[in-house]
Amino acid sequence: MPPPMPPILRFVLCGSVDDGKSTVIGRLLYDCRQVYSDELGRVERDSARYGTQGTETDLALLVDGLRDEREQGITIDVAYRSFETPRRRFIVADAPGHEQYTRNMATGASTADLAVVLVDARKGVLPQTARHTRIAAMFGVRRAVLAVNKMDLVEWDHEIFESIRASWRAIADEIGLAGVEAIPVSALTGANLTRNGASAPWYAGPTLLAHLETVDVEESPASRPFRMPVQYVNRPHADFRGYCGRVAAGAVAVGDAVGISPAGTESRVASIVVGDGTRDQATRGDYVTLTLAPDVDVTRGDVVVDADEPVEVADQFQARLVWMHDEPLAVGRPYVMKLHSREVGTAVTRIRHRLDVSNGNELAASVLKLNDLGTVNLATNRPVPFAPFDESRALGGFILIDRATNATAAAGTILFPLMRAANVKWQHLYVSKEVRSRLKLQRAQCVWLTGMSASGKSTIANLLDRRLTIEGRHTYLLDGDNVRHGLCRDLGFTEADRVENIRRVAEVARLMVDAGLIVIVAFISPFRSERDYARSLFSPGDFVEVFVDASLEACAARDPKGLYAKALRGEIRNFTGVDSPYERPERPDLRLDTESFSPEECVELLTDQLDRELPAPHSPLTEDR
Repeated sequence: MPPPMPPILRFVLCGSVDDGKSTVIGRLLYDCRQVYSDELGRVERDSARYGTQGTETDLALLVDGLRDEREQGITIDVAYRSFETPRRRFIVADAPGHEQYTRNMATGASTADLAVVLVDARKGVLPQTARHTRIAAMFGVRRAVLAVNKMDLVEWDHEIFESIRASWRAIADEIGLAGVEAIPVSALTGANLTRNGASAPWYAGPTLLAHLETVDVEESPASRPFRMPVQYVNRPHADFRGYCGRVAAGAVAVGDAVGISPAGTESRVASIVVGDGTRDQATRGDYVTLTLAPDVDVTRGDVVVDADEPVEVADQFQARLVWMHDEPLAVGRPYVMKLHSREVGTAVTRIRHRLDVSNGNELAASVLKLNDLGTVNLATNRPVPFAPFDESRALGGFILIDRATNATAAAGTILFPLMRAANVKWQHLYVSKEVRSRLKLQRAQCVWLTGMSASGKSTIANLLDRRLTIEGRHTYLLDGDNVRHGLCRDLGFTEADRVENIRRVAEVARLMVDAGLIVIVAFISPFRSERDYARSLFSPGDFVEVFVDASLEACAARDPKGLYAKALRGEIRNFTGVDSPYERPERPDLRLDTESFSPEECVELLTDQLDRELPAPHSPLTEDR
């Protein structure tokens, strides 16, 4: 009986622009007879129009499928191809080489078992080569192969090969890559790629294809405890409840004791359902539906674990990020974290450093820009079950999603929990917000006025504060300028500082509402995501967003502080409406048009909107104890 085929090998092919990645894949497909005749005919026709090999067939066009790629001769998206030999099946990701597409490289590395790092023999190791090697390691790739391509263009010079191998090996050793091999190849001719090259008698190692066919990247299924994130709760009828997911680590069998994280409840596996049948056990990589007995509360985003070896649960972490958004990372700005099948609100609380990809040095940084790699502290709005990424890709890898656009802002990996933060618990208080509100005979609320400078926020806020005070209400006014004299005096007007300014004010407003006050906040608060974050701190109905609306021309004409004139002369930077954006509220609770209504009329409209009365009469002394 022939030995079983090794498992499918997923590898990412990476390198700098024009190192020959697409040609490598095209040659592998062609020499492994994985190209249909009609596809080859199309490539031969396209070679005459787009190709770079003269009258020869340009095998790179088998992969460069986008029209822009063909016309520019570069790869700008991750192209996936599958092929097989009698010895193994492969899925290869052709990652783009240009620096501006580093985020695509991270996508390709996130599912790879091995990285093939391509280097042009004429150019040697470049900064982008180091960047790709570090990203591959960051996203869990632990084995790598250096393929020194275009050796035919340097006359198969042994010294050039050894110099490149030594330079790259220093990077690989520093970041802990294992199973490192170096192979001299010519993708154009296939020498040492799919067949032995007679031009390099000094090389006695395997071809790249032979190495890929035999490299061992499989982890023993039982080498780690059982973990399965729940992706879906399956209840087709009242007599069946199953929990669907992919086994991320370890193995599970019918009858095993399991725990549910983060709840901490325990049960046993009653059955393992696969398709239309059942089986006695499942191992890493299997897609299964588990039923439990006794039945316990389980929901999407929970993790089913070995009862004797639960996963950690925390709400603050240190993590590595690859920043993928055109807008720089701002400390304190709220994002959505997608960690395995769980989504939680999160914010970066500190940028510890940015990584210099060329040499691995850690550099001080206040922001991360597009394609930057850095180490940060993160805080989530509720505890999540996780594992450090070095232990589990599935439980330690995450993405950050922009709350306003739903775009992926970053990809990251958890290093470890911040234990001091994880040990901080909410202290139960005997006196609640409801008690304090009833003592003041009012409903505690936050009235958040947003709008551009000179739109009328402060005037309306002052009039509202006076009106409510005359009515006997207990209020406090937080004004943008006043707060910057104390609480936020250390902040400037960069985007990051504005985000932190609003975060601090929102937290203070939340505490004041908890004290039973009606809090009036008058801030430009130009970014939609920060206003959404502020709303998320309050119970439904306790946050009233008021858009104080006036055109840029009207605000500039009023200009009581002369700020617009200075900004237009370039004397003030990052001024909202001039060289920094104002994101208009999409669904405010109230819009006040200060070009059509006087401040007094706006206050009348606003007071009609507010629910200042208690939901129902209730003595504070009857509060549950």
